[in-house]
Amino acid sequence: MTTTPEAPRASAIETRSIDWVPENERHGRLWHQAPLWFLGNFQYFSIPIGFIGPSLGLSIGWTVVASLLGLAVGTLFMAFHATQGPQMGLPQMIQSRAQFGYRGVIVPLFATLFTYVAFNVTDQVLLGLGLDATYGWNAHVIAVIAAVGAALLAIYGHDWLHRFFRAILYVSLPLTTILTVGVLVGAGGGHAPSAHFGFSGVAFMAQFSAAAAYNITYAPYVSDYSRYLPTDTPAKKVIASVFFGAAGAALWLMSLGAWLAVRLGASDGLAGLQLAGNNVIGHLGDIVAFLSALALAATMGMNAYGGMLSVLTAIDSFKPIKPTKSARIITIVGLAVVWYVIGEAITGNAVNTVLSSLTLMLYLLVPWTATNLVDYFFVRRGHYAITELFRPHGIYDVWAWRGLLAYAIGFVCEIPFMILPTLGSWSYTGWFASKLNGVDIAWIVGLAVSSIAYLALTRSLDLAAEKTAEQASRTELAALDGELA
Repeated sequence: MTTTPEAPRASAIETRSIDWVPENERHGRLWHQAPLWFLGNFQYFSIPIGFIGPSLGLSIGWTVVASLLGLAVGTLFMAFHATQGPQMGLPQMIQSRAQFGYRGVIVPLFATLFTYVAFNVTDQVLLGLGLDATYGWNAHVIAVIAAVGAALLAIYGHDWLHRFFRAILYVSLPLTTILTVGVLVGAGGGHAPSAHFGFSGVAFMAQFSAAAAYNITYAPYVSDYSRYLPTDTPAKKVIASVFFGAAGAALWLMSLGAWLAVRLGASDGLAGLQLAGNNVIGHLGDIVAFLSALALAATMGMNAYGGMLSVLTAIDSFKPIKPTKSARIITIVGLAVVWYVIGEAITGNAVNTVLSSLTLMLYLLVPWTATNLVDYFFVRRGHYAITELFRPHGIYDVWAWRGLLAYAIGFVCEIPFMILPTLGSWSYTGWFASKLNGVDIAWIVGLAVSSIAYLALTRSLDLAAEKTAEQASRTELAALDGELA
C-alpha cells in the first residue's frame, strides 16, 4: 500500500485519493458532518422531488408524510455507512473490496459511477432549465460554468468541499427560513388548486421511494467525507450528524416543493421558489433561488469527487496505480467532459429527469448497500485488514463470490417488481409491479433479498483466519503512521 505525507493547508489541493489516511492526518471535525450533508440536500434538486406525489394526485399533507417516511428509511442506510470512514480511513468503494474482491468490486463500482454521472447529468439539466425559467440565462452557458466550477471544487478536494458547503449554508439558511415562514403565514401567494389532490397508494409509494432513493444514493459518498475524522470518533454521533443533516434539509425542501406544485402550480422548482420568495419580500425569491442553484452546482463537485474515487479504484483493481495528485485531476476533468456532453444531449421536463435517474440509481445501489452494511455490522463487525484491501491476491480474494452472488440475487429479484420510467419510447413494468397496481417495491425486495443472501452465504466464511491478517495490518499501519508523524 502506497501512502505519502500530506500537510493540510487552507490553499492546498488535496493529495490523497484512494489511499489510507494515517491517524496523524485525521484533521476532520465531527461538527462538519451535519452542515455538509444539510447543504448537500438544501438545494434545487430536493424541490422537484416534492413535485412527484402531487403530479400523481397526492395532496401536500400525504406528500410530506411519504417524504418523511422515505427519508427516515433511506437516510438510515446512508448514515450507517458514515461510521466506516473514521474506523477505516478509506474511501467507501475501497472498503467494498472486502465484500466483492479486489477486482470483483468493479461490479458495484459500475453502479456507483453511474450514480455520480447520472446525478451530475440531472443536476446540469435542472440548472439549465431552472435558471433559464427563473432569470432567462442561457442553459448552455450555465452548463459550461457548472461543469468547470464543479471540477475545480473536486480538484481542490475534501477540505474545500467542506468549507464551500458551510459558506453557502450560512448565507442561504436564514433567507430560506424567512421564505418558508412567509409561506406558512400565507404571504407566499398561491391559491386553492382546481384539481383534486388526495391519497393514492401508487402516488404515495412513488413519493416514498423517491425520498428513500434520494439519500440511499448518497451511500457511496458518505465515508469519503468522514474518513478524515479521528478513529475514536463515536459512531453514534457520526450517524446522528449525517442523519439529521441529510434528512432535515431534504424534508424541508421536498415539503416546500409539494406546496409550490399544489398551491402555485409550479412546474419548475427554481421558478416556483423565486415567485414565492418575491411574494414574501421583494427580491427575496431572486436571492434564494440563486443560492439554491449555487448549492446544487456545489453538489456537482461532490459527485465529481466521488466519481474520481470510483474511477481510480476501478483502474487500481486491474492495474495498481500510485494515487497521485495528477491522477485525481485528470480523472475529474475527464468525468466533467462526460457528464457535460451527456447533459447537453438530454431534453425533457425536470420531474421526469429526476424520477428516472433516481429510480435507476436506486435499483443498482440497493443490493450493494445491503451487502456492504450486513458485512460491516453483522458479519465482520468492523474488523478488517486494511493493508489486505490493497493486495490483489490478499485474504479478500480477487473475485469474492459471496458478495457478488448476493448482489446478483438481489438485483435479479428486483426485476419482476421494477417500474422503469419512460426512457425515450421505452418503459418497463415488472409482472409483480403490474399486479400491485403499479406500486414500486423493487428496492425493498432488493434490500431484503441481498441482506438475507449475504448472511446465508457468509456462514462458511473463516473469520478466525482473518484475525491474523488484521493484526499484521494494524502493526504495519502503526509503523507507517509513526514514520509520517
